[in-house]
Order: sequence, then structure tokens, then C-alpha cells
Amino acid sequence: MIRISFRQAMLAGFALIVLLLGGVALRSWLIVEGLVEQSRRNSEQAVQLTSAVQAIEQGSVDLERSARQYLVLDNPQVARHFDEQVARALAQLTALEQGSGGALGEWPGQWRQAVWELAEAVVPGRQEAAIAPRLERLVQLNAQLRDAAQRLIEERGRQAFLQLEENRMQLSLQMALSLAGAMFVATAMGWWLVRPVRRLEQAIVRLGENRFDGKVDVGGPDDLRQLGLRVDWLRRRLGELEAERERSLRHVSHELKTPLTALKEGVALLAEEVPGPLGPGQSEVVRILEHNVASLQRQIESLLSLNAAAFESRRLCLVPLRVRDLLAGVVCRRELQIQARGLHVIQTAPDDIARLDEEKMTVVLDNLLSNAVDFSPDGGDIVLRAVRRPGQWLFECIDQGPGIADEDRSRIFEPFVQGRRPAPVPRQGSGVGLSIVRELARAMGGQVRLLPTPAGAHFCVELPDET
Repeated sequence: MIRISFRQAMLAGFALIVLLLGGVALRSWLIVEGLVEQSRRNSEQAVQLTSAVQAIEQGSVDLERSARQYLVLDNPQVARHFDEQVARALAQLTALEQGSGGALGEWPGQWRQAVWELAEAVVPGRQEAAIAPRLERLVQLNAQLRDAAQRLIEERGRQAFLQLEENRMQLSLQMALSLAGAMFVATAMGWWLVRPVRRLEQAIVRLGENRFDGKVDVGGPDDLRQLGLRVDWLRRRLGELEAERERSLRHVSHELKTPLTALKEGVALLAEEVPGPLGPGQSEVVRILEHNVASLQRQIESLLSLNAAAFESRRLCLVPLRVRDLLAGVVCRRELQIQARGLHVIQTAPDDIARLDEEKMTVVLDNLLSNAVDFSPDGGDIVLRAVRRPGQWLFECIDQGPGIADEDRSRIFEPFVQGRRPAPVPRQGSGVGLSIVRELARAMGGQVRLLPTPAGAHFCVELPDET
């Protein structure tokens, strides 16, 4: 089976379109050249006919003058001049017949007959009145020849116009057919070439969404088929790596949680003095162990949460959401903490519908609001607002807390990084909340930024407007 590459297919398609349009252009050029040549011939023939008719009319005048002179003078020299005028007039008539191609009808023959009759009537001793009817007849035939020549010129012009109109119709039809053929070729080639590219795009999107079940089957040109095979190999390889990652994560989670649980229970027993009374120094050691075990447990849970967020960020589910309701739902989840601290959350959002991933947006806003609640002073204000701009949504969270230190601003979104400035109240965070926010914002095609502000922290999530 013959296979062609993408480049060969494109060249073949362009060549076929060029042949179609170039053939019509060549045909148009030939038609124009033919019409120009025909117009030139018609012009030359019209000039020749007009000149011949004028020459015959002038010859008729000369012939009449010679005839009258011969009748009056009866001179042999004048007789020879008359015969020369007759021969010249007949030669001019022959030239006119050849130039017209015999299209002047019966008038050349009648004119010749009238000349012969005039020549026979011009004899010595005859009165001038005897040849007057023949001269009058010759004048009438001159007018008939002139009118016939004019009609012939007009008829040739009309024929040229009809041929021009016929060629124009043929050229229009050929142009329409060639354009339709070019459009068909372009559409067919586009469909044949774009379809595998679209399948490749869909396969890459599925890989990005962590869907490795469907086989990548790409048709079309040979090089795109080969690319499809490579993408399918990548699909299988990514599936194997993802399965291995999940197995490793489950194994690590099990291997860490099991001894950690036993250690936590053992420390709890020591803290409750089940084995026996503890001294002051031993109790201090137990409290340190409890703190470190709890911290280790939070670190493990945060690591699992971060991996889960990274896994979920590959799956995007956009649904229509009312932005105002989304913000209200996030605030409602933190209502108890907000009331306990006496905080005021100012919600600002347009009454618009946005296509967003509800689950991811809830996690993003909840993490930002949670940090704002933890770092805000008692009775402070928190601004949670959404702003719609052309092609973009902005979700902002602003608090009145201590803010982010300058040395922490460049790495605040890295995992397990906590700011140097303490919160007003003790908090149990592990420093992965903002990392999760960054991962989910990127998954939705946006970004999160820390904006400069005189006091507190100002986080802004920028997302594309998919509506």
C-alpha cells in the first residue's frame, strides 16, 4: 500500500489547485489573445473594404470622365486611357470581392456587368445622352456596394461580439468549475489532513486528563500515523508510570501510617501513665514526642493531600456556576471560625454565570479564605471578591493580617513553606495550602499571584473566561 507523508499530501493538494486555477488562467489568456487577433483582423478587413469601396467609387468617377472625353474627342489615346480605366476598375472590383470573401452578394457582379455595358456603349459618334442611363446605373451600384460593405463590416463586428459573449460564458463556467474543484480539493485535503491532527490533539488532551484507557488510532499521512503510534506508546508508558506512582503512594502511606499509629498509641499510653508514674523530665519528653508525632502525622497527611491535588488537577470539569453563590458557599463553610474570631467577610461579585470547575474553585477559595481567617486580627475585615474583565475572571482575597515578609514572597507557593510572620492564633497548617492553590489554578488555565499591598496579604487568582 502506497503511503504519502504530510508534506507530500500538502504539495499534491497545492499542485492540483494550481493546475485547476492555472489551466483556467491559461485558457483565459488564449481566449484573450484570440479575441485580440480576431479584432485586429476585423479592423484590417474593415479598412481594406472601406478603401476598396472608396477606390471603386473614385474609379467610377474616372471612368465616367474618360468615357465623356472619348465621346467628345474621339482620340485613340483617349480611347486607350478609357480602356485602362475599365481594366483598373475591374481589377479594383476583383480586389473587393477577394477582400469580402464573396460576402457582398450580387452587387459586384451587377457592377461588373454595368461596366461592360458602359464600355460597349462608348463608341465613336454616339451621343453623350446615350450613356447617361448606364452612368446613372453605375452610380446606383456604387451606393449598393458601399451599403453592402458597411453591412458586412457590421456583421463581422456582431459575429465578433457574439463570439466574445460565447467565450465569456464558457470562461465563466470554466472559472466556476475550477473554483468549485479547487474548493473541493482544499476541503478534501483539509479534512484528510486535519482529522488525524484533531485526533492527536484529543489524544494529548486525554493524556493530560490522566485518561490512559483509549487506544490512540490516527489515520491520514504516513508521518502522522507514525506520530500516532508514538503517542500511543506514550499513553501506555504514562499509564504504567501512573499505576506505579499510585502503588508507591499507597505503599508509602501504609508503611508510614502503620508504625506512626503504633507510635502515637504508645506515646498516648505513656502520657496517661499507664505503665507507671512519670517524673517531670519524663513527662516533658513525652510531650515532645506527642508534638513531633502529631507534626509528622500532619506532614504525611499534607503530602497525601498535595499528591491528591496534583492528581485531581489533571481532571477538569467545567460547569456553569453563579459566581456570587460560589463565594457565599465558601464563606458558609468557614462561618464558625469567622464568628469565633469576630471577623467580617465582605463579599463582592457580579450576578454573572461563569464556566468553572466547582470542586477545584471551592478548594482554591477555601484555602485562601482559611489563611486569611488564621492571619487576620480579631474583629478584622476580609475582602473576598470576584471581578469580571474581558476574557478573564479575577478572584481576590485580602486580609488585614501581618502580610508576607519580603524574603518569603518568592517562595510562598512552594510546598511546606510557611511565612516567617506568625499568625495571631496558633494554627496547625503544614504549608501546602498555597501550593494546592497554585496547582489547581494552573489546571484551570490560570495563575495565582501575591499582589503588593500596604498591609495584610492580597492574593489574586486569574482564570480565563470560558463563557
